[in-house]
This record gives sequence, structure tokens and C-alpha cells, in this order.
Amino acid sequence: MMGSPNLPKGFGKGMLSGIKNLQNQLKQVQAELAEETVEASAGGGAVRIVMSGAQVCQAVHITSELLEEADVEMLQELVMLAVNQAVQESQALASGKLSPLTGGLGIPGLGG
Repeated sequence: MMGSPNLPKGFGKGMLSGIKNLQNQLKQVQAELAEETVEASAGGGAVRIVMSGAQVCQAVHITSELLEEADVEMLQELVMLAVNQAVQESQALASGKLSPLTGGLGIPGLGG
């Protein structure tokens, strides 16, 4: 005989509605993050990276002075430092916007 699964008390339409509402809020915040940007720099501003809150690189700026005087290794190091800083700032932005929704659950990719 097949019975219905034992669902926790309170699990029903209200909970499903709450989950759908949370999903909609998450989608809205993710769309906002895709539009917001952070900027990070290295080498005193010689290399600047613009990254979205969704961790997508939007722009890389390198001053012409750096290109004239830098060797390849120095340029690579400065770009790497600026990209890593931009990723960290972008993740902090996302975490700050998503943690109120995720309640500090520590869900990977959703902040908090």
C-alpha cells in the first residue's frame, strides 16, 4: 500500500509560496548584481579592472605609461593583482546583497 510521504508539519502551500517568493527575490538581486560594478586597481592605478557583481569582467584599463616602462612579468603581476581584488570586491558586493535573503545559510554562490 502506497501512502503519502510524511511531510513536516507546516509544509504546504504557504511554504511553497514562500519558496517561490524567495526564488523571485534571488532572481531580482542577481539581475541587479549583473548591472552593478566594482572597480579595483594595482600599481597606483596603472591597471584598473571593472567587474560586475556577477563576477564578469567588464573592462581592463592599462595606462600607456605602464606599457612603455613595464616588463611583461610586471604587467602580468599587476593585472593578476587587480583582477583578484576586483573578484573579492564583487563577491563582497554579492554577499552583502544576498545574505538578507539567504539568512546567512552559507549557500555557495548565494552570499552569506
